[in-house]
Amino acid sequence: MMTPNTYLLNPKTIAQKQYEALRMYFIEKKSGLEVAKTFGYTYRGFTTIVANFRKTLRTTDEEMFFIARKKGRKKDKQISQANQLIINLRKKYYSIEDIKVTLDGKGIKVSEKSIYSIIKNEGFSRLPRRINSIKNNIEPPGIKAETSVPLNFEYEKFKSTSAGILCLLPYIVKYGIVEIIEQSDYPETSQINKVSSILAFIALKASNIRRYSADNLWCMDRGSGLFAGLNVLPKSAWFSSYSHRVTPDMNRKFLKKLHNMFSSINLLSDTSNLDFTSIPYWGNNDHLENNWSGKRNKSLSSMLAVLAHDPESGIIDYGDVNVVHKNQNAVVLEYLDFYGVHKDLKYLVFDSKFTNYENLSQLNKKGIKFITIRRRGKNIIQRVNEIPDSQWKKIRVEIAGNKKRTIKILDERVKLQGYDGDARQIIITGHGKIKPAILISNDFELSTENMVRKYTKRWIVEKAISEQIEFFHLNSVSSSMVIKVDFDLTMSIVTHNLFRLFARGLKRYAHFSDISIYEKFISNSAEISIENDEIVVELKKKRNLPVILETLKQFENFEYKFLEMKKLKFKGATYS
Repeated sequence: MMTPNTYLLNPKTIAQKQYEALRMYFIEKKSGLEVAKTFGYTYRGFTTIVANFRKTLRTTDEEMFFIARKKGRKKDKQISQANQLIINLRKKYYSIEDIKVTLDGKGIKVSEKSIYSIIKNEGFSRLPRRINSIKNNIEPPGIKAETSVPLNFEYEKFKSTSAGILCLLPYIVKYGIVEIIEQSDYPETSQINKVSSILAFIALKASNIRRYSADNLWCMDRGSGLFAGLNVLPKSAWFSSYSHRVTPDMNRKFLKKLHNMFSSINLLSDTSNLDFTSIPYWGNNDHLENNWSGKRNKSLSSMLAVLAHDPESGIIDYGDVNVVHKNQNAVVLEYLDFYGVHKDLKYLVFDSKFTNYENLSQLNKKGIKFITIRRRGKNIIQRVNEIPDSQWKKIRVEIAGNKKRTIKILDERVKLQGYDGDARQIIITGHGKIKPAILISNDFELSTENMVRKYTKRWIVEKAISEQIEFFHLNSVSSSMVIKVDFDLTMSIVTHNLFRLFARGLKRYAHFSDISIYEKFISNSAEISIENDEIVVELKKKRNLPVILETLKQFENFEYKFLEMKKLKFKGATYS
């Protein structure tokens, strides 16, 4: 049995041994040689211990030998590092989920349970439910985002609040959009190839990012980066720099390849609705013309863009932002010249100010049917008012909201100034407008009812285009992230088409607008695991989640070459 004297004179630990040696040297005044011999040190080794002891006493008050044992689990180093950052983010009204995404973006692995404990211990109360507009305007975290680089696809697990956009990736692969990007002339950098570059723009558009300037908000989200095959999305300066390397010719070639793809799989019907939209500009506008903006109900210095919209599929397969007043009337012919007349195109539908009667005559000679509105002068209105009731015919037509309305029509032949031959004219009243609508066309075979229905679809399409412009922020280019407008329009078109392809797969939701598809299906968070041969996306529980999971089952065996040939597996999370 060990006695107290034996225990104290034969220390077992290094700390106790050093303490007893130093005590003997300083308190008992023994010589350095004697102390070194007693405890088995070399003389030089013991003098080093003495020198370090003196130095430590001068520089710190920390206990060197008798460290108190603390009860409970040892604090995790990562949690200790993140503690103050978590508190600062909570002060800026970040939710636990937002904080988790931000920490994952910095490579700090802390669980949501630990974040909750820190917040609770600091006395923070629960956040009230926040609407999207408030979430989009929370203060930036004030920490530097990681540099954007290709993802290494090593095993890891992270949280994302923008994971819903990953549901669009199967459609990008299914419809060959990755190959179209690869074949395009779009630029790339030494770090980020052209596929990742274009997908980075699509990720921002699809995520409904409104504040491009606050890049340290969305640059922290690993899920958005994964969409483009990157660790995180690049910062706003990169997006501005990239867009200014893109030429209008690159955009035209890209849109033409998309058009050919949609045409080859029969997603384009026999009708194309053409429409102008004004994109306001808030910088130095001396070089711009004034155009009417229906969104703001006034004329603004803006860029005039033209869009071609398929009324059946909702696909926008053409866009051009370089329209000026002097060639505005010729846009309809440029549209045909750009693509060439594909075999299924029979009708072009547009409003009264889209082109003139001389160009309508050119369309007629090219064998293209058109339906448009005639401008209503005083004499025309007076003549309509004098038509007897016996000549009118009543029909029911579809209007917005899957409703129908009874209208009165009069079908006749007329001569138009500058138009070769007769034109067909259909006068419509009782449609809710004060003045009658007057359709003109070169199609004398289509029934009156079908002619009216074909044009009334355009009224529905106008509403759809307005919603799309609002969702993709085409009329909000005053952001501090300066993107070339023609490129921004092209990225909006391709993202809109992805939403349409996604909606078509949801069957009953195919008619939903882009913003409705985003809010009901795309806007969702998830926990993402990158594993050996697959990427598992556990989407948060949501009312429409079963519909998404059932739809995405068909893509389980797809391999994504920009994701190192891994498969994407979508599951429902066990939390809400």
